[in-house]
Amino acid sequence: MFPKLIENIKIISEMNVTSERKQVLQPLIDFVQNKLNNKEEIRLNFICIHNSRRSHLSQIWAQTMALNFNIQNVFCYSGGTEATAMFPKIGETLENQGFHIQQLSEKENPVYAVKYDENSHPIICFSKTFDDAFNPKSKFAAIMTCSSADEGCPFIAGAEARLPIRYEDPKAFDGTELMDEKYAERSLEIASEMYYVFSKVKHE
Repeated sequence: MFPKLIENIKIISEMNVTSERKQVLQPLIDFVQNKLNNKEEIRLNFICIHNSRRSHLSQIWAQTMALNFNIQNVFCYSGGTEATAMFPKIGETLENQGFHIQQLSEKENPVYAVKYDENSHPIICFSKTFDDAFNPKSKFAAIMTCSSADEGCPFIAGAEARLPIRYEDPKAFDGTELMDEKYAERSLEIASEMYYVFSKVKHE
């Protein structure tokens, strides 16, 4: 992994996850553990309403923490109930925290390659619906990262599990003096919970 990212993961490892949140995260731990025990691929699709902020942060940090704990065959995705664009502040926040990001297209819905390690395949990020052809069609966990998607999509076709793990939207601070701080805070909160999830998975 990149040195700055390693430094940040050390900080993240010391962040507290409350007992209430641990209960929320336990079904995700169980899903990953069960797939690992059965030697099956672990597919996680993080879903938010616009696939622009929280779902991308969750996808990227989950994939990173799987690598950090050397848990194999983890494939993380993201999607929305509608497609918009990955919000630029997300890329900026992640770069500040140690990721290397390359913008691959200049369209209204840009495509980004997000790297956490020199030799690992980049995470390809762009806004898409949760059932887009880019995402898995079956045998995945649908992780609902916002209340709108959670309440608006009671059924996700093809999902083996539907897990509500909601986060507050940093969009509320767009255009304010607190914007940078709140985006960084939300990213680290998600990172700490994904760190906790993969730290609890038992593997050889």
